[in-house]
Amino acid sequence: MISVNSKELIDVLSLTPAHHNIMLVGRHGIGKSEILKSFYSSKGMQVVTLFLGQMSDTGDIIGLPTRDGGHTTFLPPYWFPLDDRPIVLFLDELNRARPEILQTIMDLTLNRTLAGRCLPKGSRIVSAVNEGDDYQLTEMDPALVSRFNVYHFTPTVEEWLLWASRSEVDRRVIKFIEQNPAVLDGADVHTDGMDESTINKTPDRRAWERVSDIMKVASEGTHNGVAKAIAGVVGAEAASRFMAFVQQNDLPTGEDVLLDYDMVSAKLQSADVHDLTRINEGLFRCLETGSASGDIKNVYRYLVDIEKSGKTEAIAHFASLFSQNTYSNAVGRIVAEAPQVYELLMSYIENL
Repeated sequence: MISVNSKELIDVLSLTPAHHNIMLVGRHGIGKSEILKSFYSSKGMQVVTLFLGQMSDTGDIIGLPTRDGGHTTFLPPYWFPLDDRPIVLFLDELNRARPEILQTIMDLTLNRTLAGRCLPKGSRIVSAVNEGDDYQLTEMDPALVSRFNVYHFTPTVEEWLLWASRSEVDRRVIKFIEQNPAVLDGADVHTDGMDESTINKTPDRRAWERVSDIMKVASEGTHNGVAKAIAGVVGAEAASRFMAFVQQNDLPTGEDVLLDYDMVSAKLQSADVHDLTRINEGLFRCLETGSASGDIKNVYRYLVDIEKSGKTEAIAHFASLFSQNTYSNAVGRIVAEAPQVYELLMSYIENL
């Protein structure tokens, strides 16, 4: 199965003709629905979502039967477009649907027709499915799967961090995921010993956004309450690690460097190369999204101090970020507003 990250998925959506169907495979909570809705809405197309796993009757898809003279016809279902404007029909939870619902989808995905009624020309069909032993799934007919272009959606941690910066996710959550990237999707959370007879929570991307919501309203005097509230979102182990991180961690962020370099420069002397690469990434995200004010010239002071400390691997990492298309806005700002940073990087590269 072909894997795509968020950027590559946008390319796939842009290149795929309307008469092709797309199926995205992946875990829950990784942003499949959000990126599809955002992309097609930006193109001016209405996205109609059908949660197939919640449908118990084929009438939810094809509409209810009625008499038309001596024939039985079907009334258009609530979601069917009647104005001839093309839509994006998003079939969510496709492999959670009942077998009879999947049979109804067959004609729709092949001929764009439903009970004899055609979708408007130019309409698109996209589906999303979960995978793995953790889900209660319906086996899909190979003939149905063959009607789709199938992609395994694997968004990167960096893509989530960039989105989180743009979306004003609490900086403590961003900082925690920066330094514990495997926890974002629960890969670094132990499930051994969990009681299989109860509902057990583990982290996902959607959950960390909810943790941010809690942290934004939490006060310092409600530590125990905050910890329990967060445990209900990401599980006890991830919540414990996050709260310990919040209590103990004082490594400056990229935003700190921009806002007040004099205040954080002393702390940076004890930072190792790994820490500095995290700060580099934070700097680029802040400059890319405009999520922090401050003085961009502090970036030059920061790099000079790294160079003096001999931790040149961190400068090499900064230079690699500078050369990526991921941060085109940040690169443009550095060249225009802090040309001495550009000169330092070029000098470093020439001396390699």
